[in-house]
Amino acid sequence: MKRICAISAAVAALFVPATAAWADMLLKVDASAPASAPLEGHVKQGAAVSPSGVRLGINSRYLTRGGQPWYPVMGEFHYTRTAAAQWELELRKMKAAGITVVATYIFWNHHEEQEGKFDWSGRRDLRHFLELCKKVGLEALIRVGPWAHGEVRFGGVPDWVVYAMPTRGNDPQYLGYVERLYQQIGKQAKGLLWKDGGPVIGVQLENEYNLRGPGQGAEHISALKKLALKAGLDAPLYTVTGWDGAVYPSGEVTPVFGGYVDEPWGVSTAELPPKETHAFRFDTRVSGDLGAQTVAHGVGTADEEIDKVPFFGAEYGPGVPFMYRRRPVVSAADIASMIPTQIGSGVNLLGYYMFHGGRNPEGRTWLQESTGSGAYNDLTLINYDFQAPLGPDGQQRPVLASLRPYHWFLQEFGARLAPMTVRRPAVVPSGPGDLKTPRFALRSQGDSGFVFVNNHVRQYTMAKHEGVRFEVALADRKLVFPSTPVTIADGDYFVWPFNLDLDGVLLRHATAQPLARIDQGAQGVLYVFAAHQRIPVELAFDAALAPQLKAAGANAVARDGALVVSGGTPGTAEAITIARPQGGPVRVVVLTAKQAEQLTIADVAGKRRLLLSEQQVVTSAGELQLRSVGKSGFRVGVFPALAKAPTAAGARVGEAADGVFQRFEVTLPARELSATVTPVREAGVAPPVMKGGLANAALEPIPEAFKAAAAWKVAVPRAQLQGLDDALLNIDFVGDIGRLYSGVQMLDDWYYSGYGWQFGLRQVEARLDQPLTVSVLPLRADAPVYIPKEARPDFQGKGQVAELRKVSVTPVYLLKLKL
Repeated sequence: MKRICAISAAVAALFVPATAAWADMLLKVDASAPASAPLEGHVKQGAAVSPSGVRLGINSRYLTRGGQPWYPVMGEFHYTRTAAAQWELELRKMKAAGITVVATYIFWNHHEEQEGKFDWSGRRDLRHFLELCKKVGLEALIRVGPWAHGEVRFGGVPDWVVYAMPTRGNDPQYLGYVERLYQQIGKQAKGLLWKDGGPVIGVQLENEYNLRGPGQGAEHISALKKLALKAGLDAPLYTVTGWDGAVYPSGEVTPVFGGYVDEPWGVSTAELPPKETHAFRFDTRVSGDLGAQTVAHGVGTADEEIDKVPFFGAEYGPGVPFMYRRRPVVSAADIASMIPTQIGSGVNLLGYYMFHGGRNPEGRTWLQESTGSGAYNDLTLINYDFQAPLGPDGQQRPVLASLRPYHWFLQEFGARLAPMTVRRPAVVPSGPGDLKTPRFALRSQGDSGFVFVNNHVRQYTMAKHEGVRFEVALADRKLVFPSTPVTIADGDYFVWPFNLDLDGVLLRHATAQPLARIDQGAQGVLYVFAAHQRIPVELAFDAALAPQLKAAGANAVARDGALVVSGGTPGTAEAITIARPQGGPVRVVVLTAKQAEQLTIADVAGKRRLLLSEQQVVTSAGELQLRSVGKSGFRVGVFPALAKAPTAAGARVGEAADGVFQRFEVTLPARELSATVTPVREAGVAPPVMKGGLANAALEPIPEAFKAAAAWKVAVPRAQLQGLDDALLNIDFVGDIGRLYSGVQMLDDWYYSGYGWQFGLRQVEARLDQPLTVSVLPLRADAPVYIPKEARPDFQGKGQVAELRKVSVTPVYLLKLKL
């Protein structure tokens, strides 16, 4: 909104009652019934008090930290799938994206591929990874298996175990080796648990487990927990995956849930029906098929104790993997629209899988999941991109920007949200395929709360809803908002507050999402909101505040007993100032939707500050690091202002005002990078794609099929990387499978889908003295694989295609601002 000016006493004459007869579409929900108190003591915890006396608690609805409700955002990052030298930077990137807890699988076969020979070195150094989590300021949840899945060979169980004994049950021989594994993990984590002042707050036992029978089910999970405790893994939380009718010892562990917007493990070669993940849930916590390796055989423990344990997430996919037979490409909106849906359904721990992509480590054999080893799916040998918000080389994807505003909302307002009860609307869709009935939910406590709306369903058009207002029945009255009806179009999704306390100032409602609160002491408090990209902003306060309220470029009218401010232009300028008798004013900034996606909140120079930048921002000791892909110009806004402008080595730092932000700009010398491509061999005729396996679907071609691959030499002069943070090799090909080699060593591989394949060259800089090789196995026109229709090749009557359309190199610039 435009720069604020005073609303004088004369403005009171402008306050007129609303007389327009709106043809409203009232979306009704009853929030009048009082909520019962949460159940305490059902979930048995481990050691939950830190050396400083901070207790992590859990009740039937939410977590607590230091006695206060706590709403974490958890992101999965597999340490063994990233070089150890990159861990600290990548963890800082996750923190800068609003992640508060890092989850990670401990893949058994990454550490004991040969019986008795454990490897905890290099990228397998779990202890160092956990130490870095602590250094960066992130909590950790370790998923200890022994079966993990994670699209890893045998789910992470070593070959020598799989071949020699029964697994995933209480077989004495198996449990003996599991105990040895857990003892090893316990040594790695010693001194790094919450009770020790460390980051480890939780342990997940097994994964996707719902086996039943003697020595299985709850009996097996109980045995695993006893072994974990015996190994010293004494943590506040113990979790299990709760979907597919999982059976576990009630009260001993907490179930976690998830959902994905597509099913790459499916067998369909066409678009899927509307996914349940985009629909609000009021009676169940299971969001459709999560690709579990087992089949539900009845009601699970999680369904039986739904009123006794909180609704936690561990696997809400901010992307999906590419599997050989199905390669869906998801959009940022596909993912971001899922988040208000899950939060509005009652999720009180938002956990992502995967938040950071990676690549499989080298082993004695390939360590990926494959039908050749009896698994259900085929995955690339090395690449585990997952379309994650942070790519395998740490590159920031568009989806990350779309998710970040929800993370700041949960960090700032999660303590208010967590105790709130989910309220079911008067009318709900008949099912995931109902694309006409409005999709929304309410969470409230007392007379305050949030409304969650999602009108986006992947690959389907939702009905437009015009003249929409919400009618919320509270204990003593009905609240109807906004004052001016809005249109909810196909693709819209949002979170709006009602009766939100802004440090003593009551915000009756807003058509903007709250993001942050910055306390400036005697200078007052600044609240930051995010405007919707299309719906006009309306903020309503008590009419009695008129003499205290200042605004500019906006209309303020009395309507239905409220002072409604609307018509302004979102931006970085202060939108509203409300004077208070004590403590300084309450100020409001409403950022545009795009600006909200550029927001980072971090401790900088001893204060919690807002950072506004298109670049990837990371905070480190005494500096701000900004990374820019392809553009040499940098800009960052800071609020509150720094006492002294930062400096940059070898560059001039420009300074200017940008609304409430102090803006700094730097332009580095632009770099043009190049790659030379030389054909090596033409493609041969690819063999027909076979069908079979557990899924009776397309199987990845056998190794001998790659003799039909076309190949090209790609030369990138090593000197081009000088002075850059990294350089991303972009390989634009059309075919079935692409592979990148240095000599005969495979560096990376990729299933064609239309999604861009990138590879960070800094990690192989020493190899660039010799050309790399790209090979492309032809894609057959009759291959029974799903490729999005937007990327499906035009075979032009030919039986196959194998093309390398373009290879380019994108510079990644790094700017360090010294504070």
